[in-house]
Amino acid sequence: MVKPLTFKGDKPKKRKNRDADGEKIPKARKTAAPEDEENDNPEDQSWVSADAPSDLAGPVVLVLPSDTPTCIASDANGVVFASELENLIENDPGTAEPHDVRQVWVVTQIAGTDSVSFKGHHGKYLSCDKYGLLSATASAVSHLESFVVVPSPEVQGTFSLQTHGGDSGLFLCVKESTKAAAGVEIRGDATDISFDTTLRLRMQARFKPRVRKTKETKAYEKISKKELEEMAGRKLDDDDVKKLRRARKDGNFHEVMLDVKVKGKHDKFA
Repeated sequence: MVKPLTFKGDKPKKRKNRDADGEKIPKARKTAAPEDEENDNPEDQSWVSADAPSDLAGPVVLVLPSDTPTCIASDANGVVFASELENLIENDPGTAEPHDVRQVWVVTQIAGTDSVSFKGHHGKYLSCDKYGLLSATASAVSHLESFVVVPSPEVQGTFSLQTHGGDSGLFLCVKESTKAAAGVEIRGDATDISFDTTLRLRMQARFKPRVRKTKETKAYEKISKKELEEMAGRKLDDDDVKKLRRARKDGNFHEVMLDVKVKGKHDKFA
């Protein structure tokens, strides 16, 4: 189940658990599934920078290369504008986090292509028309809502977004404008990759493949003495437990477990 986004400073809401008849569930009956505990972990709500197009998944913030740190946002009517970022460390756009749901887009890989789509908070997709004008009013994905994420050849960890699924050869860019929001106009008609087309893509850490893999590895390595004893079929001393935990980390767990079982049989008949 997808959970609503949370921002810095938000207080966690307490939920009252009730059964089907509307009765409160006693505390003794409450059980937290491991998956729920992981999703409620504050670390999972942190934001990191995408290092490669293949990292992109889930909620993202499209940070623009403007003098004042801004990102691509959309209001409920689908008007796309540059929204000033407030959650940064020492004004570094590489540390940006959203403070407004309008700044967040959900990125999805478009099947059978190298393109992605960006869905806004209001359920509509980011779109770029043939004139380079951006909007977020489309209910479905066409080539106008398709973007190719191109890694920057100059700055690692930054990207350019090619419009129309790469067919147009044009890129999203920023232009200084006193008439536009935050003094920045966002367009999709740049013909070449330059500083003005270079974006940082911030995403939630729990969706980044390498971060997720690390967490899964740590979860696998973490095992209790009781679980090890159940697998070995006997009581284990501290040396055996340490040896098995080390083997689980090193990748030769089954071989070491076999040795421990054999040792147990020898001790039994000694």
